[in-house]
Formats: sequence, C-alpha cells, structure tokens
Amino acid sequence: MEGGSAAPARGEEGGEDGEGCAGLWELPVERCERRPECGRCSRPQKVCLCPFLPVHPLKVSTCLYIIQHPAEESRVLRTVPLLAACLPPEKCKILVGRRFSEDRYPELATLCRNPNTLILYPGAEATNLEEVAVMPSSPAVMIIIDGTWSQAKDIFYKNSLFRLPRQVQLKTNISSQYVIRTQPTNTCLSTLECAAVALTIMEKNKSIQETILRPLQALCSFQLQHGAQIHHSKEHLLKNGLYDKPMPKNKRKLRRMELLVNNVKI
Repeated sequence: MEGGSAAPARGEEGGEDGEGCAGLWELPVERCERRPECGRCSRPQKVCLCPFLPVHPLKVSTCLYIIQHPAEESRVLRTVPLLAACLPPEKCKILVGRRFSEDRYPELATLCRNPNTLILYPGAEATNLEEVAVMPSSPAVMIIIDGTWSQAKDIFYKNSLFRLPRQVQLKTNISSQYVIRTQPTNTCLSTLECAAVALTIMEKNKSIQETILRPLQALCSFQLQHGAQIHHSKEHLLKNGLYDKPMPKNKRKLRRMELLVNNVKI
C-alpha cells in the first residue's frame, strides 16, 4: 500500500512456507504472567534480597517522604522498595505523582511549612546537611525526590510546595555503588544512597549507611553475575572518549555535557 503499511494476509507472504504455517494463526496466545514477588523487598521471590535486609526495621526518629515520579514505579531495578524495607512504615512514606497541590495533598502542605522539614535537592540555595541544626522539640522530616535528574528537576521547580522547606544537599565525594544504572556524574547517588547518607548524618549513627547499602550491593552483585554490565557515569564516559551516543543538537544539553567534561558543577 503506497503511503502507508498493512499487515500481510494469512499465507500471503512466503508462498508454500505461508501455507505450512497457516495453522499457527489458530494457536492460543500465552499470557505473560509476572513472577511472584516478595512482599517485603518487592523482588521476584527467586531472587529475594531479604537476607541482606535488617532483621528488624531500623529505629530512626527522622521521617522520610519519598516523592516518586510515576515512571519509577515500573522500573525493575528500582531502589526505593529496598529503602522502605529497611525502615518502619511510618518512617518512610511514598507519594507517587508529578504535581502536588495544597488542595490535593493537605498533609504534605502542612509538612512543607514545618520548620523541621528539609528537602534534599542540590543547588546554589542549598545548605550542606551537616551544617543544618533541626529543632530537638519534634522529629525531623526529610523530603527526597525519586526519579531521573530531569524528572526530579521538573518536580522540584513546578511544585511550589517544595520551595517552602529548607533546601539541603549532601557534601560528599563518595561514588555511587548503584553501578547497574548510568548516573550523570561520578558523585551522583541513587535515592537509596541519598537516604542512607542523610539518615546517617541526621541520626548521628554511621551504621545506618552500612545497613541500608547492603541490599543495594547485593542487588548489583547479583545482576553483574548474571550478565549485567557496569555502567560508568556520563561524566566518566565523556572524559575518557567512551561516550558512543550521538552528541545532542540542543545547545543547552550540549553545554551541560561540556561542563561535565571540564569538571564544572552543574
């Protein structure tokens, strides 16, 4: 068909081979069923990571609110379920969406106005978390946005509620251990890693970071043993001439990549 496309009629394509395959059209289509998942770590039961989780949820006073972009829900190797499995349910709450208005989320709006609420998002206006003193009279609340960097940026800047809490960032030079997913720079961390570092600082307990990172390390180790490849950061690939994708035509994106190569914080 000129100017379009159409599926070939049965037996029309392939001559005699088509006739021999005619009966295949009548065969029932098998349904693709999801593998049974573990109720605690949300991993398929055959590759459950519960042996690497703490026996009992960690005792923390800080409450985490994870603002999750909808696209993260469908990712197979997401880290938020592992984070939630390490903490009591009342200390790790997950809200999924792109837009959060005060009318639809009154509880979140109240939290954002609480002087003890912090939002973890790097930038020129952010204070290093180590330098922030929270009021001891009530437990601290930490809001963390879960998504790619572009998704997180969209959520942060297009929701006025998230401009109300004090903005903080992590001052750390550690490299991400989430090596099965590409990060923009060598020091960009996954949501689970950000939460682990932040809770360690706020709770003044170094063992928290080690405990929360254990299931992530196990996840990456398992994936690498079964064919996954180590993903270097985009910064590493660019600096070492290993970036094999076409360079962006968009001037703004191209400029960001130049900054990565030249060690300029973006």
